[in-house]
Amino acid sequence: MTRGLRDIAGEAILLAGGGRAILMQIAHPAVGRGVAEHSDFASRPLDRLHATMTYVYAVVYGTDTQIAEVRRRVNLAHVPVHDGPSDAGPAYNAFDPDLQLWVAATLYETAVDLYQRIFGPFDDESAERIYREYGVLGTSLQLPAGAWPQDRAAFLDYWNGVLPTLQVTDATRRVAKDLLQPRAVPLWLKAVMPLARLMTVGLLPEQLRAGFGLAMTQRNERRFRRWLRIMAAVFPRLPARIRHSMRDHELDKLRRSLRQAQ
Repeated sequence: MTRGLRDIAGEAILLAGGGRAILMQIAHPAVGRGVAEHSDFASRPLDRLHATMTYVYAVVYGTDTQIAEVRRRVNLAHVPVHDGPSDAGPAYNAFDPDLQLWVAATLYETAVDLYQRIFGPFDDESAERIYREYGVLGTSLQLPAGAWPQDRAAFLDYWNGVLPTLQVTDATRRVAKDLLQPRAVPLWLKAVMPLARLMTVGLLPEQLRAGFGLAMTQRNERRFRRWLRIMAAVFPRLPARIRHSMRDHELDKLRRSLRQAQ
């Protein structure tokens, strides 16, 4: 059966790739400077993840009203995120299509990589359909439709072209530390952070592990592989209501907030 974006985007297991996607985003020099100067992972480590997932769920599964609302929220958050070049790094603007393309690309590449590790590889038809449909995550904001690479081969060329330009600065290294070692967070989050850190480091390209100072020892590599096997054995067999619980929770919150605003 051919699968599409709606078949995979609601799987809660994809949250395990959230840390990896964020670190890859901020390794882009302009994105990293913008996040370092305008985000506060230390005091609100879950906010960016929740905002991103709500946006993804609304765009993929929501109504036109819900899509308009998450677009409004993202645009409002992006208004102050801009500055010219300085000693701290290159110029950045959250409305820059090139930066939005990179953010969308990290969400796509992380999601399909992790999904296939857990559920098995896509057939070619599903892979192409999911790729094409993923472009809507960027084009729902300011990304022009033609900016999303035409096909997976073009995407791979784009991805491989950006990877060598990524770099980690002292500022983005501090952002990563705030993300992976959060302070003043609920006990449940503290309990799951060791696994979240392991998944983040295991999924990161090796070049970025070193930049962020995240060592992957042989022991941790074995633990990472073991957890992937456990997830692949257990998660696909769970009822859909459990696998899709985060999607349903975030969309319910969005629906309630829209009703309260009326």
